[in-house]
Amino acid sequence: MKSQHNMSRRTFVKTSSVVMGGLALGGMPLETHAAEKTAMVFFCPTITPESLVAMYEALNHPLKDKVAVKISTGEPGGHNFLQPALIAPLVNKLHGTIVECCTAYKGRRLDPKEHWKAIEEHGFKAIAPCDIMDEFGDMSIPVKDGFHLKENLVGKHLASYGSILMLSHFKGHAMAGFGGALKNMSIGIASTRGKTSIHTAGVTRDYTQLFANLPRQDAFLESMADACKAVMAYKGAENIVYINIANRLSVDCDCDSHPEEPQMGDLGIFASTDPVALDQACYDAVVNAKDPGKAALIERMDSRHGIHTVEAAAQHGLGVRKYEIVTL
Repeated sequence: MKSQHNMSRRTFVKTSSVVMGGLALGGMPLETHAAEKTAMVFFCPTITPESLVAMYEALNHPLKDKVAVKISTGEPGGHNFLQPALIAPLVNKLHGTIVECCTAYKGRRLDPKEHWKAIEEHGFKAIAPCDIMDEFGDMSIPVKDGFHLKENLVGKHLASYGSILMLSHFKGHAMAGFGGALKNMSIGIASTRGKTSIHTAGVTRDYTQLFANLPRQDAFLESMADACKAVMAYKGAENIVYINIANRLSVDCDCDSHPEEPQMGDLGIFASTDPVALDQACYDAVVNAKDPGKAALIERMDSRHGIHTVEAAAQHGLGVRKYEIVTL
């Protein structure tokens, strides 16, 4: 599948006077001078299994064994989740295990037995080992100096993995505005109890009480940043890399069993070692796309103040919002 947009490098450069001779592919944010940092975000407009592998290789940041590949396996009924045929070559190259956690809403992925059926029905068991990380419980990891959370409850199998490829489908989301690397790392790795805690800014872990305890919107988004901070501290920022695939750009998440059809065309693949810069770049790509169909997704993102997750994560020091696009 090819992107329907010809996006120039200049469209997405969010910094000035970057010294290209100082760019290193090792994955650390780039420095223009002592007080200013810029991250590198790789971009490819072509969405194929081969280009996905090339994007990972361009990061030049090998992941240590055992590699967890965090995706959304998708709520049954939906069809926008990343397709197994697209991701299989990269997952297999890494000898990776596809990992997920159960949801915090009533659906087939709330119960591990039904979740396993969905994983099989959607074709993921056929391409790689899979793991529902909270199938047998969760564990607490600390949030240091969080906005709202003091701990993050994640699937306890997270402890089994040496590194993570955060492989995210960038798209809209009914509650978060949009979902990308930061949402995948926070809500995605949290257990059912952890997801509930994030959604309620720490008020409750009982998913049946989630919608009765929704906080102000920014508190929810800041809690996602808190959860990301915990995961990065627990695994080590150097042991996580991030790829966002911006295709099937519905206003709705893959957790929706009946998502709206996309109104805009695909954008491409974005990759970085900096999740803040990556999500910022994807947000900007939608805003700057020469596609009249973008209006619905922009409205979804902005009406939920989705960019505040990126702002909060940057405030936590999880990455930088300035970036340089390197087009492959």
